[in-house]
Amino acid sequence: MTGSTSIVYLKGVGTKKASILQEAGIATINDLFDYFPRRYLDRRAMKSISNLVDGETVTVVGTIMKTQLEGDTPGKARFKVWLGDATGVLELTWFRGVRYFSRSIVQGEALAVHGKVGYFGRHAQMQHPDFDRLSLNAHDAGYGESSDFDLYHTGKIIPLYPTSEAMKLAGLTSRQMRNLVVKAFENIVPGKEENLSASILSACNLLPLAEAYREIHFPSSHEALARARYRMKFTELFYAQLLFALRHSEIRQIKSAVLFTHSGTVTEKLYASLPYELTDAQKNAIREIYRDLKSGTPMNRLLQGDVGSGKTIVAMFAMALAADNGLQSAFMAPTEILAVQHFIVMKRLFQPLGLQVGLLTGKQGKKERQTVLSALSSGELNIALGTHAMIEKGVNYAGLGLVIIDEQHRFGVLQRKALQEKATNPHVLLMTATPIPRTLTMGVFGDLDVSLIRQMPAGRTPVKTYIRSEKESQKVYEFLRSQVAEGRQGYIVYPLVEESEKMDMKAAVESYQQLSSELFPDLRLGLIHGQMTPDQKEDVMGQFRRGDLHLLVGTTVIEVGVDVPNATVMIIEHAERFGLAQLHQLRGRVGRGEHRSTCFLLYAKLTDEARERMAAMESTTDGFIISEIDAKIRGVGNILGKEQSGTLSGLRIADLNCDFDIMHSARSAAFKLVADDPLLKAADHRMIRSYYDRYYRERSSLGDIG
Repeated sequence: MTGSTSIVYLKGVGTKKASILQEAGIATINDLFDYFPRRYLDRRAMKSISNLVDGETVTVVGTIMKTQLEGDTPGKARFKVWLGDATGVLELTWFRGVRYFSRSIVQGEALAVHGKVGYFGRHAQMQHPDFDRLSLNAHDAGYGESSDFDLYHTGKIIPLYPTSEAMKLAGLTSRQMRNLVVKAFENIVPGKEENLSASILSACNLLPLAEAYREIHFPSSHEALARARYRMKFTELFYAQLLFALRHSEIRQIKSAVLFTHSGTVTEKLYASLPYELTDAQKNAIREIYRDLKSGTPMNRLLQGDVGSGKTIVAMFAMALAADNGLQSAFMAPTEILAVQHFIVMKRLFQPLGLQVGLLTGKQGKKERQTVLSALSSGELNIALGTHAMIEKGVNYAGLGLVIIDEQHRFGVLQRKALQEKATNPHVLLMTATPIPRTLTMGVFGDLDVSLIRQMPAGRTPVKTYIRSEKESQKVYEFLRSQVAEGRQGYIVYPLVEESEKMDMKAAVESYQQLSSELFPDLRLGLIHGQMTPDQKEDVMGQFRRGDLHLLVGTTVIEVGVDVPNATVMIIEHAERFGLAQLHQLRGRVGRGEHRSTCFLLYAKLTDEARERMAAMESTTDGFIISEIDAKIRGVGNILGKEQSGTLSGLRIADLNCDFDIMHSARSAAFKLVADDPLLKAADHRMIRSYYDRYYRERSSLGDIG
């Protein structure tokens, strides 16, 4: 038996269990070794029931004293369990999966339960806790000669493995997973072949791989477990960062881009024409972009800035530099509304400077489109703006030198690649108005240079945010009316959630009709939603921009980048149904002019998590702080999933929310290694190259698309 042996051949697995294990990512014995415990039962970290505090998230160990199934109507049944230890009783309640839990949890069992404590009356409770069964006899334990309960009471550290519902139904509980790991260790010693060089192990004070594997599955002490987890996290992050380091090195050594040699009249005229002063953050971002464009190697830069921070004008200075050097720029936006918005702004600023700007969208007439295509291919157009229509066949550029992709995360990797392939090694600037926590920036965009704009333009006043129950909506609407009376405009946004899209759409349209006929019959209202054609959307947006409409009601408004300085009120209906990033983006549609702006978050019913999101919105307008809070509330989630080709997908143990220090250390080691030995040819580095080629190289094929 070797590490690559199928899991089906491990004693106690068989074909049925093997199939379920494969769904969980465990196809081989090595996969089982890399299936790390999610938590450990550590007696020092457990809390007795009498010491539980309302609102804390803890792990408690006890014995089931009583169970009770209440109600038999689907949707109204609940299953209750009373868990006791020497100090008291904890009440556990399940509202979902009632039949399964009522059959599988029985009196007399020992459980380790993990969840949030709530007090209702005098009793401590947990709702839908995560739980693991603990064996009460040595025969079931599969962990030396003692049972789980004996081990727990003697202070040993017990690993708890993640298990899906399918695994539990097949008998693959955390305890059974530990049995399988024990059997695998009896056949193979994992980690005998190192995957880090001796110099890195020494410099970073890391455990040898074999020792780390043993300690992470069978901890001998708290200190050894901490060092084992550090080693595994470091290795995972090191190889992800090595991918970035190698790509960074290859781009600079092999590829050459068109050289921007000078700033000229266009950049000077653009600066002189601005009716405001650029912020220091904008000036710094422009300097960083200019330095890249004049380097002779392709720029690969991410421009991050909060909503309203002035990223577009920074991108325009990059385009002006391209024009000064006789090259074209392509600017791709994710929606027609946003593309048209940018077209209006850029045409207004660029045309007086002698630059020709063209628009390409999917809904253009054939004649208009052909005119733009002809001007692009002849070089008559300096700048092309548009949607994914810019990457279609037949779109040719005379001399494309700069590609700018706005809200780049909303395009697929292949779409971004298609635009970049319209030229040979063009300079690429990616932009996002979704602030990303620093760990995610380093982890997801590790091969990009990053420019941050954290400073708002002068004259912007922070948006005041208020949380209000829908029972108070009448007062909110009265405030909106008072603002309209002063000459301002406002937005009213309704949620559109994929699972209930038809019902949400109907509710939004009906609400618009009610607002028009009953609440604001004397005002001019516009409606915008996802079922409208781009032309219809743009017509409504145009009316709102010109001030022909007082209020804009919609579901999909109110896209990123929509800029109407006279709009000062944002009302978000059923705000509890929006994510924190969405709420922040919507709020960013107001506060874009000189007038005081207000955002109301109207809610019907608040969960604890929704309350946290609302409180974050009320406490700060800084998108970077909000992104950190959002990451803590939600976890990293699927931002590193397979759809993001070339990023840190598949992290098994590292947590980008918490492991910044490890990330920083691993990144430093990876970039230093490549700087010293770009091809990893040294004897001590060949094993790293071999490991990278086996497990990571395939991820890098689309990686340089950002």
